[in-house]
Amino acid sequence: MDNPLLLFRIGEYRYMRPAELPRNLGSVFSVNQARASGLNTHRLRANDLEMYFHGTRVVRSRFPAPSQLFEEAKVHELALIRALGSRLLETQFFSHRSAAMLWGAPVPHLSAPELHVGVVSSNTPPRVKGVIGHRFLAERAQLREAAGLSLLSPACTLATMGALPVADLVVLGDHLARRYRPGIGRKNVGKPPLATIAELEAVVNLGRWQGVERLRKALKFIREDSWSPQETLTRLTMLQGGLPEPQLNIDLFDRNGHFLACVDMAYPEYKVVVEYHCEQHELRYADDIERVERLRAAGWIVVQVTKELARRPRALVARIAKELRARGWDGRP
Repeated sequence: MDNPLLLFRIGEYRYMRPAELPRNLGSVFSVNQARASGLNTHRLRANDLEMYFHGTRVVRSRFPAPSQLFEEAKVHELALIRALGSRLLETQFFSHRSAAMLWGAPVPHLSAPELHVGVVSSNTPPRVKGVIGHRFLAERAQLREAAGLSLLSPACTLATMGALPVADLVVLGDHLARRYRPGIGRKNVGKPPLATIAELEAVVNLGRWQGVERLRKALKFIREDSWSPQETLTRLTMLQGGLPEPQLNIDLFDRNGHFLACVDMAYPEYKVVVEYHCEQHELRYADDIERVERLRAAGWIVVQVTKELARRPRALVARIAKELRARGWDGRP
């Protein structure tokens, strides 16, 4: 008797559902890994698998759709990058979006993965389905190694991303330039930035990168103390709305020297704090309430920015401006 879990009829045809894949393979795997896990050629040709490039298979059912969470899509794209990395020649390296992802940088969501590989001058970029090849002048191809893969340096990576809007470039630059300063309960203190702002400026000024004017504009807003894309975008909204530049991620203490909180953005002169509340904040709601109450008890005004408020930039700016004026701000940036 046919196994009802494997066979069903479509019109006049009998269709066999492919057997389950071993869990250790993940959503992207090489043919060699598949064979080592016991899969045969017939299974590797099943219609639930896609050959993204030669020697690699992608599970179609796990291929992220635009409606799926960005994190799932990012994990999938990184798996493709690493699978391709095992096939690159010594003269080839990851660039653009692929290099940014390998540096752990936040990049805009795409409906389908993009894999970018570069070579220097006369070398040949890969001609592989799903891979975008680029040629670089030697001075623009400063290379590093991360997780065993060859890729552009963080500074060169930013310089290749000039097609992005300025705000996205600032988000990327803030990630690359972040300094891990001492503070109460902070992790990775002393860890160097992936690139200094001076290094970012030096590479952007090497020549005419695509979108070089956007890159130069973004450089004016990149800071060393932004800890998340949401903080960066909120700060840019505030500056565009004519507010003064806040201090980022500073520790606040009461008059007796007792620690109150490390806050996203602050105007110490006016004792006004701006906090972005993302989904992670919602998971620790009770802690946040106590934190805000401590700040208010010590005389600080706390403006809390939610996703909904962030979508209304004029309302966000107006709310912060109102509190600043109440503390003596004269309206000048």
